Amino acid sequence: MTKTMSRTTFIALTMIILGSWLASLIQTDNGQVQVSDIRFVGSAGQTMSALLYRPQNATVDNPQPAVLAVHGYINSRETQSGFAIELARRGIVVLALDQTGHGYSDAPAFAHGFGGPDGLAYLRSLAFVDKQRVGLEGHSMGGWTVLMAAAANPDGYESMVLEGSSTGTFGTNEGTPTFPRNLKLVFSRYDEFSALMWESPIADNIIETEKLKTLFGSDSPIEIGTRYGSTTAGTARELSMPPVTHPGDHLSTEAIGDAVDWFNETLTPDASYSKTNQTWYWKELGTLIALIGVLMIILPICDVLLKSTFASVVVAAPPIYDVTRSSWFIIAFITAAIPILTFFPVQTIAPLLLPPNLFWSQSITTGIVGWMMVTGAISLVLFLIWLKFFQSNIRFASQCGLGDFDELIRSLFFASSVVLTLYLLVSAIDFFFTIDPRFWVVALKPMSKMQFFQFLAYLPFILGFFVLLGATLHSQLGKREASTASMMMINSTVLTIGFVVLLVAQYVPLFAGGTLLIASQPLLTIVALQFIPLMILIGMVSTWCFYRTGSVYPGAFVNGIFICWYITAGQATQSVPFFN
Repeated sequence: MTKTMSRTTFIALTMIILGSWLASLIQTDNGQVQVSDIRFVGSAGQTMSALLYRPQNATVDNPQPAVLAVHGYINSRETQSGFAIELARRGIVVLALDQTGHGYSDAPAFAHGFGGPDGLAYLRSLAFVDKQRVGLEGHSMGGWTVLMAAAANPDGYESMVLEGSSTGTFGTNEGTPTFPRNLKLVFSRYDEFSALMWESPIADNIIETEKLKTLFGSDSPIEIGTRYGSTTAGTARELSMPPVTHPGDHLSTEAIGDAVDWFNETLTPDASYSKTNQTWYWKELGTLIALIGVLMIILPICDVLLKSTFASVVVAAPPIYDVTRSSWFIIAFITAAIPILTFFPVQTIAPLLLPPNLFWSQSITTGIVGWMMVTGAISLVLFLIWLKFFQSNIRFASQCGLGDFDELIRSLFFASSVVLTLYLLVSAIDFFFTIDPRFWVVALKPMSKMQFFQFLAYLPFILGFFVLLGATLHSQLGKREASTASMMMINSTVLTIGFVVLLVAQYVPLFAGGTLLIASQPLLTIVALQFIPLMILIGMVSTWCFYRTGSVYPGAFVNGIFICWYITAGQATQSVPFFN
């Protein structure tokens, strides 16, 4: 291992250990809160998963108030850690639930009231929980989950916080002045889902909708920060609108503080710190540091394996086919533009053409794979035209970095070993620290058995896409005089810049007080946020491996296996797959 790789390995491992330790320290409030990874059986016999935050003062002899906290669609239990940490610090027991079909809870998603009634029943069964002081908190679809719990057990909770969510959506009961009990609605000023949630295309205008006025029992527009109704009667209502987006609630001290304040008042925990007394963001920093460390160590792992067990993966480097400056920019523009032009339409259509089934059971993953296939097909046609009319001197696949079958198999075993090493590292972090390396909604999680079989089902198609991406990227955009580091930066920029442009085009109109440019695509816009860090990583790994081995396969397979793991472990499973 070179000095650079040794130094990178040391820094990465240090970041992983220190970041994980910091995150664990914060989420346990320096040992005052026990955080446990639990499983319990739901009413339909399904396995449910959650993180249980138990403050030290919550005992059988001294039961404490409790809150069921639930994440939104295509997230998982740790997404709600900001809320869970702050509530647990104040002496409130928190059950951060994985909805059905999410995280480690059994599929299918949306079933059994999203898992909400079972989560509430389990929380109330704990001997150290004061059953007279139970609250419900949910973000987005997690709000629908806790509404289902409230409807199933109307006397089983005292108050509720809906974050970026609504009543009367996706089968939940319509809100009235008496249902749900003692409600705090936190709905952000730039929430991308205001039309779905409150029938207003512009979030700021939800205060004027009949739906919200009915919930608050008012004939006039709802006033932000004004108390309606009575907590004693269970009819209290209050609206706050932090200046963030829908997923931004998770990173907002105001959104989290509003929830803390509401439960401080309605559940009266032992420690009622001010809502400004927050520490959760240090945990977010810790998991971010750990995530960066995990990503940084990918190339050192590759380097070690290529110098030992998999030295045979290294082959003679193919020639670099320089193109003219103008041609290079045209190719770079096309490479950046095609994925963006196909991103929304293909990911919308693919799950409709191939709905969740016994083989492919994750709608979002199906959409992403469909997008990869269409983007890859277009790129392949353009690549073949380029070879035929502009690079007729390239006659063999090996001249594009594509070797024979033996080379492909060796590269596949190499990449599997790299990602397996990474997977074991992430599993160790989960085992020792009970955290995921993550930032916001970008998270690396060990897979459940069900997710692993989904991983295998989607993997061949994702691998094929990355092989084609590597071949076109390194054959068409290579620069003869450029260093590996320069090409890593160039290729990462080409792959990423289209997503940056897409997100800027979407969010500038929203932040200007309107709606997303393409207002019909709030979910996929949020999904696109994750592609910026992913594309940076993909460009760096693909390029480094290509210039290190002389072949497209190693980088393509490392990227393909890693990205398939990342996606399938983080998505909702809408139907029970054949292998479950």
